[in-house]
Formats: sequence, C-alpha cells, structure tokens
Amino acid sequence: MPDIVDNTLRSRRWVLHLDMDAFFASAEQLTRPTLRGRPVLVGGAGGRGVVAGCSYQARAFGARSAMPMHQARRLVGAGAVVLPPRFVLYSELSRRAFEALRGPMPVLEQLSIDEAFGEPLELAGATVREVELFCADLRALILAETGLVASIGAGSGKQIAKIASGLAKPDGITVVAPGVQAELMATLPVRKLWGIGPVAGERLRRLGIDTIGKFVATPESEVASILGATMGPSLHQLARGIDNRVVAERAEAKQVSAETTFAQDLISLAQLRPAIESIVESTHRRLLKDGRGARTVVLKLRKSDMSIITRSATLQYATVDKQTIVATAQRLAVDPVDVGPIRLVGVGLAGLSAVRQGSLFPELEHEPVPGATDATEESADPVEAASDPVPDGPRWQPGMDVRHPDYGHGWVQGAGHAVVTVRFETRTTGPGIARTFAESDENLVVADVLDSLK
Repeated sequence: MPDIVDNTLRSRRWVLHLDMDAFFASAEQLTRPTLRGRPVLVGGAGGRGVVAGCSYQARAFGARSAMPMHQARRLVGAGAVVLPPRFVLYSELSRRAFEALRGPMPVLEQLSIDEAFGEPLELAGATVREVELFCADLRALILAETGLVASIGAGSGKQIAKIASGLAKPDGITVVAPGVQAELMATLPVRKLWGIGPVAGERLRRLGIDTIGKFVATPESEVASILGATMGPSLHQLARGIDNRVVAERAEAKQVSAETTFAQDLISLAQLRPAIESIVESTHRRLLKDGRGARTVVLKLRKSDMSIITRSATLQYATVDKQTIVATAQRLAVDPVDVGPIRLVGVGLAGLSAVRQGSLFPELEHEPVPGATDATEESADPVEAASDPVPDGPRWQPGMDVRHPDYGHGWVQGAGHAVVTVRFETRTTGPGIARTFAESDENLVVADVLDSLK
C-alpha cells in the first residue's frame, strides 16, 4: 500500500466521512461498563435472530453485522454477551454527536444513524496535516459529547472519503490526497467501491476483476455491459477519482425498501415465497443501518403485464425483528396462479420510528393477518391490517433497564426460576454490583433507557 500520509499535499476540495465505531455495541459498553472489553452482540436472540451490531472484541472471532445470531454466538463462544437493541439510546447518542458536529460543519449529509459526510469550507486548499488536525478536533468533540469513538476519512470526493474512513477503523483518521489516491485505490478489492454490492462484486470477480485497479483498466463500455448502462459508467468514473457530488442535507427517509426484477417470471407460490424472504434480507439490512424500527410492511408485485399489486400490513409497534418482517411479508403474498406471472418483487418498511418495546413473543404474530387488501398502484393508500393484542410475557427480560430505590439504575442480566439478576451501573458509575431479587419484588421497576447515560 502506498504512503497515504504526505503532510505537504493539498486538495482544492476535502470531503470528510465520519463513521461511529461499532456504534450499537459501543453504546452498550458505554452505558454498561461491565461489558467494556467483552464480545458484545446486539440483536435478536431467538432462533432466527440477526446481529444488528457487534463489538470489535466479537469481530475478532469472525462475528459481523447482519449475520444470523446463532452463527455469531457459535463463533464467539461462551463469552458472548447478547443484548436486544435499545434504539432509543442509539438515537439519542446519534443526535448528540451530529448536533455537536454542526458547529464546525453546519452542512452534514447524514447517511444513517452513525455516519455522515461533511465538507468544511475552511479546508478548501488545505494540506493533509491541516485536515488531520481538523479531523482530530472533530473526534475529540464527539468523544466529549457522547463518550464514543468515531473514525474519519478524508479525500477529494465522497467515494474516496468513505473508503478512507474504512481504512481508518478502528479509532483513527485517514487522509488521502489526490496525488496518491489512484495508487491507493488500485490495490483495494473492487467491493470497497461504494455501490458494488455482493451480486455485482461476484459478477466482476468471475470475470477476473477483483481490484479497483483492474476495474479502472476495464473499458467503460465493457463495464456498462456488466453492470448496466447507468450504474456501470458512473462507478467507473468514481473508481477513477472523478467525484463531484456535493455534500447536502438529506431528508429523513420515510421508508427503506429493496426490490428485484427476475430474469424469468415467477409462476407459483413455491417460487414467490423464497424470493420474498431473500428480498427481506436486503431490506432488513437497510433497516438496521437506518437505526429505526418499522411498523408497516409493504409487498410490491409487478406482473408480467407491468401492472402492480401492493399489499401492506401494520403491526402494533415498530420492530426490527427479521422473522416478524418475513412472516408478515409472506402473509401478504398472492398466488401467481391466481393473479398472473410476477416479474418484480419488492419489500418496503414504513412507519419508521425509534423502537421502545419489541414484542416479547414475536412468534405469536406469525399467524394470518386479516384485512390486508390488494390495490393497484393508482388506488388508495394500503389498508392497515388488524391484529389481536399481544399477550403479556415474563415480567423481566435480559437487557431490560430497571431501577431499584436502594441501588439505582441497572439492567437485567438474567431471569428465570422466579428470580431476576440485575447489574446496577450506568455510564458514569464504572462496573457495578450484581444483585438477585424475587421476580415479584415490587421495588424493582422498569426504567427509562436514557437514564443509563447518567
């Protein structure tokens, strides 16, 4: 890899990409000091649960986001700490971080709950060293406001800035000047290009195009035939360092979605159902990255005659549980035998909000949902599906925030056999003591998640 730190090099334009390190797991370790230095997995603990985030200690074992939880637990072993997501906490820490950043960088293009682009005007024409100092100040500001660590990449455009922040992880700064970016990028895997996903990456790999350098050396016309007439040339330009995209504020997404057009029409439910589950995988990854839960699941089906069927169902609360989303989308499916061949399938998640309480028994929702209706694209808004209230489950669940009049704020480490074990600690207390109570102890009550920041 070339020397990418030459303090004398300048750029007429510096774009910064800031990414909070292992954000969800770091937030858990921040507010639950006992977990610092331990392999933490955040996500669903059930048989179909998915990892929403994991600490670097867990990543050392091979765990990663979007991996099935059972696989991550097997990789990490008995030392794994599995916690349900606390999106209220993550949203608050994100708000604090990005509000603080708007002082030195008034315009922020926030991509998700934990990453954003910025383009400070005072850095125009600055040297690498000046950019490094600016980024160091930003990292110190975030640490002071949130207690969390962020990595920052800087380059002449968004693409190289995002690649640089990946190279800076964990807990670092990487500044790539225009004079060295071509040499640097040439050696990197083609998947490092923002916009090359698993499918496109595999397609290129099969053709022997496994690095960005080889991608650049491929004629643009050939790239267009491989990746499409729109995306191919655009990515080819970005790979060559041509990136004039502006940094601008983004409106908060109202939904996340994914869709696929099939080479051959789907003509049976046996073909449609696995297609839906596969597309939910992509949509669910985007939901986790967004950092909010979804209440409404929308299934979109484009028939071979180009007409569109949309169906939706709305849950009683926002969820990030993948199996709940899969089951809901599957219940909305219609048989191609009845409606005609299907050429495109899409799954959207709407009604996005911070998740305050997930279902204790999501499997109870995997029953047929009455009330979902078909509609053409021109018809009225999709109808909300009715569902029965979810019955109360066990009083205490691992990961719950609780409070006790004598011991203060804590979190449930385990429950069962009529007892509950609570670790009493917050961000500022250091590792706390663990106490065991009867499940029926009236002194133990559910607490505000944000009290763990105190």
